Amino acid sequence: MTDMIRTPYYLIDKARLQDNLRRIDALRKASGAKVLLALKCFAAWSVFDLMREHMDGTTSSSLNEVRLGREKFGGETHAYSVAWAEHEIGEAADLADKVIFNSLGQLERHAARVAGKPVGLRLNPGVSASAFDLADPARPFSRLGEHDAGRVAAAIGRIDGFMIHNNCENDDFERFDALLGEAEARFGALFAQVRWISLGGGIAFTAPGYPLERLAARLRDFAARHGVQVYLEPGEAAVNDCASLEVTVLDTPDNGKPLAVVDASTEAHMLDLLIYRENARIEPDAGPHRYLVCGRSCLAGDVFGEFAFPAPLQPGSRLSIRNAAGYTMVKKNWFNGLAMPAIAVRETDGSERLVRSFSYREYANSLS
Repeated sequence: MTDMIRTPYYLIDKARLQDNLRRIDALRKASGAKVLLALKCFAAWSVFDLMREHMDGTTSSSLNEVRLGREKFGGETHAYSVAWAEHEIGEAADLADKVIFNSLGQLERHAARVAGKPVGLRLNPGVSASAFDLADPARPFSRLGEHDAGRVAAAIGRIDGFMIHNNCENDDFERFDALLGEAEARFGALFAQVRWISLGGGIAFTAPGYPLERLAARLRDFAARHGVQVYLEPGEAAVNDCASLEVTVLDTPDNGKPLAVVDASTEAHMLDLLIYRENARIEPDAGPHRYLVCGRSCLAGDVFGEFAFPAPLQPGSRLSIRNAAGYTMVKKNWFNGLAMPAIAVRETDGSERLVRSFSYREYANSLS
């Protein structure tokens, strides 16, 4: 049981994960789209046994992810990278079912190394749903994909499929529909000349109230109109709110505001909170006692957020920080030499088990 696990640790809840996977199954059935897990977001392979029953494979952003997808998940393995190095492309092609290039230059440079393998090219429609400049693939001078339909048309005979990734936490179907329409306006004349098109990830179709039937109809119509197999590459949609970061309060100083210092860190364990300047989620976030929950690193801004509690916190109090699956475990690091959170799984019957812990030796071996 996880009562015996020393905090901090990530706790993956399979029942919550199954809720998302049921939505994925419904979308696959209604739309005909194939669904690949985006390993850049979530790569905790201890639950791949469950996920592979509901998804068609994986997509990558690096050679390591390609290998992990092939070895631990199976199904279709799509190999994408912003730029493949000479020493990587051969192994990536050996492992992958499809190799996707970010630019025509990369396609031309590595064409001989991927001979006989289905080849894709990333397109950039010049518009996106991102609210963050940092994550916006349509930002000025973006390197992410080809912008010029004319240049792509000249190379179409060497391309089997396209990848378009311009959604980011987009829970607005109307916005998705409009963005896809703009991609069709820019590149639609080329779509019928390939066999498959991936529409990437960032579509929050597992969010409560999302019109799944309308999304399925739009994907089905898109596939029929252009004569292509559609792929989706969900990351956060697949694992939304299916894990938590379990922590313990170590200190409760008051420097003009009650603080609670926990045995984890945003910088080391939930890095996206810092990158995008967002607060964590602790629920129910209700009660008369408010605390600024802080990490234990030396970074002054290592703060999870301010939350309300029904009773005063004290050293030894346990907190559960929600939504700690997507872009958390894949970004964890050894900043300050802080203990790396273990990984535990809560099975659907409620039982909990430790699947991974990390030691000083692994910290030392990550350096030289």
